[in-house]
Amino acid sequence: MLGKLLIALSATAPALAQKAGSFVEAGSTQVSAMMMFLGNEEKVYILDKSEGNAAQINGHPAWASVWDINTHQTELMEIYTNSFCASGMHLPNGSFVTFGGNSAVGVGGATSTDGGIHDTAYGAYDGRKAIRVINPCTSSDDFSSTNCQWYDNPSVLSMQKMRWYSAAEALPNGTVAMIGGFTSGGYVNRNTPNDDPAYEGGGAEPTYEFYPSNGQTPQVLDFMVKTSGLNSYAHSYLMPSGKMLLQANHSTTLWDYETNEETPLPDMPNNVVRVYPASGAAAMMPLTPENNWTPTILFCGGSDMPDEYYGNYSWPHYNTWTHPASKDCQQLTPEPQDGSTPKYVQDDSLPQGRTMGQFITLPDGTMLVINGGANGTAGYANRTLYTETLDEMPFYQSLASDPVGQPAIYNPKAPAGQRWSTAGLGSSSIARLYHSTAILLPDASVLIAGSNPNIDVQTDGVPYPTQYTAEIFYPPYFSASVRPSVSGAPTTLTYGGKAFDLTVAKGSYAGGANAAAANTTVVLARGGFTTHAYNMGQRHLQLNSTYSVNADGSFVLHVAQVPPNPALLTPGPALLFTVVNGIPSNGTMVLVGNGQIATQPTEAVAALPASQTSSNGGSSSGGGSGNDNGSASSAAMAGGAVVASAMGIVAFLTFL
Repeated sequence: MLGKLLIALSATAPALAQKAGSFVEAGSTQVSAMMMFLGNEEKVYILDKSEGNAAQINGHPAWASVWDINTHQTELMEIYTNSFCASGMHLPNGSFVTFGGNSAVGVGGATSTDGGIHDTAYGAYDGRKAIRVINPCTSSDDFSSTNCQWYDNPSVLSMQKMRWYSAAEALPNGTVAMIGGFTSGGYVNRNTPNDDPAYEGGGAEPTYEFYPSNGQTPQVLDFMVKTSGLNSYAHSYLMPSGKMLLQANHSTTLWDYETNEETPLPDMPNNVVRVYPASGAAAMMPLTPENNWTPTILFCGGSDMPDEYYGNYSWPHYNTWTHPASKDCQQLTPEPQDGSTPKYVQDDSLPQGRTMGQFITLPDGTMLVINGGANGTAGYANRTLYTETLDEMPFYQSLASDPVGQPAIYNPKAPAGQRWSTAGLGSSSIARLYHSTAILLPDASVLIAGSNPNIDVQTDGVPYPTQYTAEIFYPPYFSASVRPSVSGAPTTLTYGGKAFDLTVAKGSYAGGANAAAANTTVVLARGGFTTHAYNMGQRHLQLNSTYSVNADGSFVLHVAQVPPNPALLTPGPALLFTVVNGIPSNGTMVLVGNGQIATQPTEAVAALPASQTSSNGGSSSGGGSGNDNGSASSAAMAGGAVVASAMGIVAFLTFL
């Protein structure tokens, strides 16, 4: 029996060389991975726009699939509405939801003759108001069951407004805010001349609404009017105060979504645009006890093209692929705890300019930037103002050129001038431009997929064809000969409350036990919903911890719960990693919060025991990876102190 099992495993498990810094092919996604998210420890879910993929499901081209982490095999899934350039977010119970998209389109991106409601060639339905929900399943579940499939029925569940390229951000109670968007396709969200910056004659949607709906009529957000044109997928980050940072075009604001009041912050320096189609990399830097869980946002790359170059809905007013992408990087701490005025701070420049690069925050606290191009912007077109026919376009429909195959890694703890490195990092030979994606996997590697800078599927005869080949990138910590083996991980975490223990096995780390324990962190990594070089909802939060070293060389980590402010890490799924000497364990999926869309229970922070070394566990001694008493400032912990236990997970259909 054991022999048969081993044979079966060898037949299905991919034999990959896990060489640090390398890219390894990891199967076919069957649909181009325009959107992607980690559903659980086994599955990555993928969405594409409505287009002519060769893979068929129920008599039409497939636009959704699920990729198995263990086997690298892909199973097709059914969705009905066009999810082209949708937004997405996690829910408190571990489900995921996507919002909006484009009208029904068919061959060559043509809008259906009924005004975009239903395309008969490809079978897609209008996705502009769609809300699609899925409860991720594992291999032991019945994938044919309704519970494991996308719920996609706009006649039952939909938004109040059409939203294409809208932002999505989770709130402290698990509700999701949907912000702005177009009402149909286009390059940038404006006409020429821009006489109606709010609505663009019906092309723009400057309002916001919530899921689940609170019954409020969508209100106009002034920030979306101010940033007219360059506000697609506005960067949005919930702050500890409960307000939301918004950044688009050159503007920045803190927005109170409950009162619809804004506090303007400084403009983005150096005239660099970071949102689509300039598509700079942006992410919240790690939240740690050291920085008292104070959010700082890092923006890198994008484009400093003059405003007029972006043109309008139809096409750019410049040959974008000739304009170098920006190297500029800026930091912003929107809510400084010392009460100072927020300001942008110049950071180390990228090793090379990059558009459509995206940040993946790694478990060791470094930030990988991957994918993208050295010139131009995201998007595609059949012409520009100066190149009037598709035959003259040098890169077919792509508005970018010169793919950047080598990633780079940013170390927030390194001194200024030394934060970026490409040492030991290989390069991918696959162009990852418009519509490419990347997501952190449970083994701490990174899945890369997608890229299709074309209106429809183009697999031959174009410089940058539609891509179905997935790759895995192995960060530098894969050079370690041993990875931490950790037991005791919980399945749920609360906001404050009683600490929990993790045990790191002897022999699963390098060096002495005392030194290893003193150089160990426990982190929550949420990969988010990745699309268009942006991971919506991505967070990295280090939990406070101390340790006790055992005589046998194992050690126990005493770990605090999540700080009792759900605005720091909103309720929902995350991977729990233990990182010893910079080497992460495999991640375990946990649910943060009570699994419900509701005000989250919070408790006082439990005190942690002092760290204890062992007399025969090595020569190192002293403190844990955080504050021994597990304390944190009142500013970071604001949000109430309701004492309650974690509640059961609700099925996703209760959110409909």
